[in-house]
Amino acid sequence: MKNQKITTQIIAGNHKGKKLQLPSLDVTRSSKARLKESFFNVLQFDIIDTIFIEAFAGSGSIGLEAISREASRAYFIEKDKASYSILVKNCKTIDASKCQTFLGDTFKELPLILNSLKNASNDLIVYIDPPFDYREGMMEIYDKCFELVKGIENNNVLLICFEHMSELQMPQELGKFERVKTKKFGKSSLSYYHNK
Repeated sequence: MKNQKITTQIIAGNHKGKKLQLPSLDVTRSSKARLKESFFNVLQFDIIDTIFIEAFAGSGSIGLEAISREASRAYFIEKDKASYSILVKNCKTIDASKCQTFLGDTFKELPLILNSLKNASNDLIVYIDPPFDYREGMMEIYDKCFELVKGIENNNVLLICFEHMSELQMPQELGKFERVKTKKFGKSSLSYYHNK
């Protein structure tokens, strides 16, 4: 049992069934399969040819699922070094040529990535899953994320999706973005924001 690797797998698309390694659960939470499946059912074909950005990426399982479902490429931001090395391995397992990984702080890296993609012809989808339940005092991370989203000026951001604690009251509007729905999965929920 010692050193047993925790894994998840790609649910659908070109890489269906491929295994992804997960980081230690002390550091990150893995997005539940049911939640992940629901997210991609909502997106359906909207994912095709988009640029997918996964903030607080952990293993990269959401962005890599997007690649499997024909997103044109994915950007991943993760600041924990151990999680980052697993993320890089997972990208190689799926399709490294479509993945760009950043070892760093989402609050610094995301604005730079978005700025570099301001004139991209592809729509952007941003997935934000801040770490919240493994340390005390993580509530302010949401406020920082809300400020981050309020600062986004890109017109090509199609959707921003937050994965968050179900008890959290999500704002109706964040800058240019408006909440169109929230779906609950036990302790976690997904809130979808569309560009107004």
